[in-house]
Amino acid sequence: MPWIQIKLNSNAKQAEALGDELIESGAVSVTFQDSHDVPVFEPLPGETRLWGDTDVIGLYDAETDMNTVIAQLENSPLLAAGFPHKIEQIEDKDWEREWMDNFHPMRFGQRLWICPSWREVPDPTAVNVMLDPGLAFGTGTHPTTSLCLEWLDGIDLEGKTVIDFGCGSGILAIAALKLGAAHAIGIDIDPQAITASRDNAQRNNVSDRLSLYLAKDQPKALQADVVVANILAGPLRELAPMISVLPCAGGLLGLSGVLATQAEGVADAYRADFEIDPIAEKDEWCRITGVKHF
Repeated sequence: MPWIQIKLNSNAKQAEALGDELIESGAVSVTFQDSHDVPVFEPLPGETRLWGDTDVIGLYDAETDMNTVIAQLENSPLLAAGFPHKIEQIEDKDWEREWMDNFHPMRFGQRLWICPSWREVPDPTAVNVMLDPGLAFGTGTHPTTSLCLEWLDGIDLEGKTVIDFGCGSGILAIAALKLGAAHAIGIDIDPQAITASRDNAQRNNVSDRLSLYLAKDQPKALQADVVVANILAGPLRELAPMISVLPCAGGLLGLSGVLATQAEGVADAYRADFEIDPIAEKDEWCRITGVKHF
């Protein structure tokens, strides 16, 4: 069916409230888009990340009277009469099919592929993780996830235990298991992430080797040979004391979700306990890795 969209510019403080106003005016969906193409963090599961300058886009049935919508929005305390906006007709498409067509198998490192279930596996002899975009974050498309997958592909995981701290979709834990890890542990603050990780593990036939915990329920004195955390720079700094105890002596640590301007600050939070490697960068995002001191 055909659609009409309205685009408004807002800011981080008002964008979400403005999105609620669009829903109340009849929008069937609302999306937020960075109006200046500023690099942003991949969100935590369940979190909406907003930007300093944000376009708020409402999607309406093409039969909607947009004059009525505009009149309703003008009465909002967030807007005023004659507020700047842009209304566009959207081409009628099979949006689900188009979305599926644009999601392709992706290769990371030398052995690892992330493949959507509706695509043919490019290399049956490779390490293939079947993963569909879903409710939790982490499909490999974001540079931070890509950096972590490439790192996991490049280290020896045979027989190792791996902790995926902030597991989201479970992509990193599942990839580690497919790359030879004996056991993986996924930890997240969001029950939705635990559900998504469990479903993806079953799809990849590794659920018997994956343990999942909400952060509040994780076992005490938990340790692993390899720990990977793809979250945000702020939490990585704040949680450094908690994350630093997870690798065993001589264990490996991989951190991502960090912009290049933040990398040294995050690395400094871990230098007391780890020998930090040269920082890897991809599309303004960084990966920080290191070895736990004995």
